[in-house]
Amino acid sequence: MRPAIAAFVLLLSTAACGTEIEGIKLPKRVQLGADGPELVLNGAGVRVRLIFRVYVAALYLPARTEDGEAILRSDQPKRFVMHMLRDLSAEQINSSIKDAMEETLTPAERQPLDARMTRFRAIFDTMREVKEGVRITLDYLPLLGTVVSVNAEEKDRITGADFNQALMRVWLGDRPRDPDLRRALLGTGAK
Repeated sequence: MRPAIAAFVLLLSTAACGTEIEGIKLPKRVQLGADGPELVLNGAGVRVRLIFRVYVAALYLPARTEDGEAILRSDQPKRFVMHMLRDLSAEQINSSIKDAMEETLTPAERQPLDARMTRFRAIFDTMREVKEGVRITLDYLPLLGTVVSVNAEEKDRITGADFNQALMRVWLGDRPRDPDLRRALLGTGAK
């Protein structure tokens, strides 16, 4: 009877901790700000570009769902976090952001976002380089917008549900840059 109890306790403690990917421990739950909503880990995975593992990504929502379009359409709090697995220059990050937006949005969809995307890319320009181990967090709160933080330090707040939806479309839309990562974030694929 004791081995069964020990196994059960181990299972519970593992579930409470969330998950670990590439040595990055991801909590099962997070809270946005001191008084903000509590979110649950929806899914997590690794962004792979060619053969390189670029970052571990995790998506937190008020409640788990496998419906990417529902996540994009809903105006609810969410957190998207990237734990960098390699060093990247600001130029590499901004080029990737630009390419991702061009691949996932039409010119008409991108046009109203241009000024806000410029602000978003400026965050990385000021850093010059994003080192392995850096954590980039995109917290969305409906009345506040998208709070962009680097290693828990707030860098900017960018207004608009449309801005957050455009960013999330890169990972969760019908033409994601990394379909395997999309499945992992939605909890429908291997992590």
